[in-house]
Amino acid sequence: MARVKGAMHTKKRRNRVLKLAKGYRGAKSKQFRTAKQAVMKSGVYSYVGRRLKKRDFRKLWIARINAATRSNGMSYSTFMHGLKLAGIEINRKMLAEMAVNDQSAFTSLVETAKGKVNA
Repeated sequence: MARVKGAMHTKKRRNRVLKLAKGYRGAKSKQFRTAKQAVMKSGVYSYVGRRLKKRDFRKLWIARINAATRSNGMSYSTFMHGLKLAGIEINRKMLAEMAVNDQSAFTSLVETAKGKVNA
């Protein structure tokens, strides 16, 4: 019976890992063992990063809304409470976009929220 060593599959597997490690510095992109470790670690970082991205963007949106509401004489929390009382359901991403690009519309939202909180 003929001996099978599996060189083709080994080469294919190694090339796949080295292709994923393309662009890494030094031995991490050239040597299989270090490339394999680097690819595994980068996979962990990207998994964690996909979850952190959601938190980071929400933080950014809140900071932008807060800055815009304070320039209109209101705090972020009272603004959000006023919007809830007014029955306006706009997510923070859209509110932040309005605060940056459409100040007049955002100011009218702030006035609406002020009216509901003070009433």
